[in-house]
Amino acid sequence: MFEMRKVGAILTALFAISSSAYAASEAEAAKLGKELTAVGAEKGANKDGSIPAFQGEAMTAGWSYGKSRAEFWKYSNDKPLYSIDASNVDKYAAQLSPGQVQMIKQNKGYKMDVYPSRRTCSNPDFVVENTKKNATTAKIGADGWSLKEATVPGIPFPLPKTGTEVMWNAKMKYMGVGYEYPNVYTALSPRAGSSEWIAATSTQTYFFPWGKKGSNALSTFPQVEYFTYFTYKSPTALAGQALAVTNFLDKTNDVFYYFPGQRRVRRMPTYAYDAPQLGFENQYTMDEPRLFNGTIERFDWKLVGKKELIIGYNAFGMYDPKVKFNEVAKDNGVDPAHRRYETHRVWVVEATVKAGVRHVAPKRTFYIDEDSWSLVVAEDYDAQGKLWKLREGFVIPVHETGACDNPAFVQYNLIDNRYLVDQSSLAGGKDMKWFVEANDPKLKESYYTADNLRAISDR
Repeated sequence: MFEMRKVGAILTALFAISSSAYAASEAEAAKLGKELTAVGAEKGANKDGSIPAFQGEAMTAGWSYGKSRAEFWKYSNDKPLYSIDASNVDKYAAQLSPGQVQMIKQNKGYKMDVYPSRRTCSNPDFVVENTKKNATTAKIGADGWSLKEATVPGIPFPLPKTGTEVMWNAKMKYMGVGYEYPNVYTALSPRAGSSEWIAATSTQTYFFPWGKKGSNALSTFPQVEYFTYFTYKSPTALAGQALAVTNFLDKTNDVFYYFPGQRRVRRMPTYAYDAPQLGFENQYTMDEPRLFNGTIERFDWKLVGKKELIIGYNAFGMYDPKVKFNEVAKDNGVDPAHRRYETHRVWVVEATVKAGVRHVAPKRTFYIDEDSWSLVVAEDYDAQGKLWKLREGFVIPVHETGACDNPAFVQYNLIDNRYLVDQSSLAGGKDMKWFVEANDPKLKESYYTADNLRAISDR
């Protein structure tokens, strides 16, 4: 027994060393802000010029909350260069993911309008400085998957060596201290033979405690990726139900759920990973929001490399609160006029479920934008190895934070021919907002407790 413990201790120590040995060298880190952007993207254009050299901030002065975000963007008058549909998709297949190609081929009338590429994702100075520090100091935990230390807010691994590091960059990109949706649609298209949508509306808030301005060690904050609260307003079957969720950096989330019919809060210990979200006919799991949600512990993450991909970018139409939902939600997807696509370089990461662990999607592929570190495309494969789901995120520069974000996404079930829209202010009637100061009561850890959930929920 003693020898087994000794061997185990040695292996643990070696793993701890190896997990932190991927930090960039000083010579590598010196490239940041020179041939690389401040957060690690290639500064230069690609060979054919379809991806330009890094441009930086393109927001114009004068915007305030309530005004159109699109109208205060420098390139708002851009016109499409070309459109991709079933008639010409093979021509562009090399710049599309397998899921995108299949989506186009099997959905009559579906198209992608491709615009000039605008590299408009910058970051505040304090994020830039923290990212430089992280290049040589940020660490993955001894478990091989959790984020142990970084200077925040900042990109932990601007010169990534592993898929795990890339995924943490996507999770920890600067989004302020939080954001709020006054009204958000979570909408699922009808099943075959039906015309009935599931169109739930809710109020949602996200809080990132480590997003505070300045330069701080991640370890000085609660070991939390983010807190979230939301309460459903419709349909009747969901109205009044509310959740408070804590997503941790190093363990499974905590979920407290309020059921109005019972007038009580219940802890949901298994409401994570691939657990189906209540009310959405097994079409939407807990780890699918924002393309990937929750801890990354159930997968091995392989960094494949980079490629050029046509992705949802500067897509302000996906955040337009003034349109009517039934005007933009078409049979085969959101109206193309609200989905803007551009060609960008992305990191490619393959996720394979670990031995001894189960998941409904045992293999996944993720594509991460090099400029913003946003998850922009994700694909899930089922247990038979068949391409199952495609998710597309839509990046926009955000006035409040001076960085880019991409909460809005669409998920296509390629087998059931259904799609889902979530995390968007699209058709919400009122714009979402990002916060850079934690002045609101909802931007406090105490707001996300079971006791507070019970206190603020409808009786």
